[in-house]
Amino acid sequence: MSAPTSIRHRLEHFIEARLTQRTIIAIILLNAVTLGLETSETVMGWMGPVIIAADVTILSIFTAEVLIKLFVYRFSFWRNPWNVFDFFVVAIALIPATGPFQVLRVLRLLRLVSMVPKLRFIVEALLRAIPGILSIMGLLILIFYVFAIIATGLFSDSFPQKFGTLGASMYSLFQVMTLEGWSEDIARPVMGIYPWAWAFFVPFILIATFTVLNLFIAIIVDAMQRMHDRAMEIEQQMIHDSVHEENKALHSEIHELQQETVKLQERLIRMQNMLEKRVK
Repeated sequence: MSAPTSIRHRLEHFIEARLTQRTIIAIILLNAVTLGLETSETVMGWMGPVIIAADVTILSIFTAEVLIKLFVYRFSFWRNPWNVFDFFVVAIALIPATGPFQVLRVLRLLRLVSMVPKLRFIVEALLRAIPGILSIMGLLILIFYVFAIIATGLFSDSFPQKFGTLGASMYSLFQVMTLEGWSEDIARPVMGIYPWAWAFFVPFILIATFTVLNLFIAIIVDAMQRMHDRAMEIEQQMIHDSVHEENKALHSEIHELQQETVKLQERLIRMQNMLEKRVK
């Protein structure tokens, strides 16, 4: 094994060690605290240099971690989406930024997602659910568009601020969908002039809030369940392969023992024959 290869193996063992992973998670959490403290003028006036030094040190550790992974895994580094995610998060943090762009440093806290397996599982489930979510969003937009046209035609004369235009109607219906003050601010004033308006708002809430939004949850839960089932299948397959390999090794050892037993029996028979010849 060449020297560079030996170094890569040692660095791979170090960077993938459980202690190293837990240390990185602790550093990310520490970074979350320091970034929060930087928003306080009182704290920065008291211990600003210490916090800035800690922030630079933490960023240096993140950079070193990414560089080690690039050295260890080389081109295979880019095959792992989470490695690519970590690379761009750290790269953005290294870009000098002032003013509003300075807040981009907080993105490095998202590395916690890539470090914690359960958080990774949730994010991967959300990504897998995107096609279904887009379909539900399309359906929701269609429902909003239809009901907004109806609301504009029915209520625009008496409530021009809330339903005077298609955009205003869609925004008002969005407020109704979130159930934030929909009764006091929108429904009851409209029903004061149009007593039958409940026949419009109640079906909209039932369709948009209690049906369509719950479909989002159903799709995400289904994606998480499918990922869990897939992980279980892979684990069972790995166990099956491991048991199969162990059985093969066991059968091979048994076969070797049988051969050794046969050889021993043959030797005993030869020795017995030799003894009988000597006795005669």
